Amino acid sequence: MRKFLLVAGVDEAGRGPLAGPVVAAAVILDPENPIDGLDDSKKLSPKRRAVLEQTIRDQALAWSVGRAEAEEIDRYNILNATLLAMRRAVLALPVMPHRVQVDGKHCPRLSCAAEAVVDGDSLVPAISAASILAKVSRDAEMVELDGRFPLYGFSRHKGYPTQAHIQSLQQYGACPVHRRSFGPVKRLLGNDGRGTGR
Repeated sequence: MRKFLLVAGVDEAGRGPLAGPVVAAAVILDPENPIDGLDDSKKLSPKRRAVLEQTIRDQALAWSVGRAEAEEIDRYNILNATLLAMRRAVLALPVMPHRVQVDGKHCPRLSCAAEAVVDGDSLVPAISAASILAKVSRDAEMVELDGRFPLYGFSRHKGYPTQAHIQSLQQYGACPVHRRSFGPVKRLLGNDGRGTGR
């Protein structure tokens, strides 16, 4: 019988993009089966992230993914939507952790103890694992959204404000997954939010 406390690491992907959801993941690693090579997802190549993502899914005691949609980001602001996605990820775990460690400076509202860890995605293996799951999950979704809204190049920039993305917004307006509360989108679309991303 296991004697250790269940500690979940939590992180998100997609706070900065102009389109798509913010995605959070929660991971409870197995102390008896550590995973080598965990790190902040941004420091890993896409190929390495994919390998580690599968390993995390196979070897973690529990994992889950939560999200907040673009409409919720516009309604609640990006910080509150991120905390909502994190809360959803934790609540979706098949087992409730005794404690949660969250990357950054803010924790979602939870019934268990929670701790914010600055640079946690580099310092805490469970948060690194959550960072990887969130990033891989969100990137895959942006590739899927590229098929639905091919004018914007989501598979290339994942919704971030690259020059090409800004140019496509200027040319075509916003599509349904754009975050209309974000400054670059608001400025480009004006107050009427024109554009349907046909």
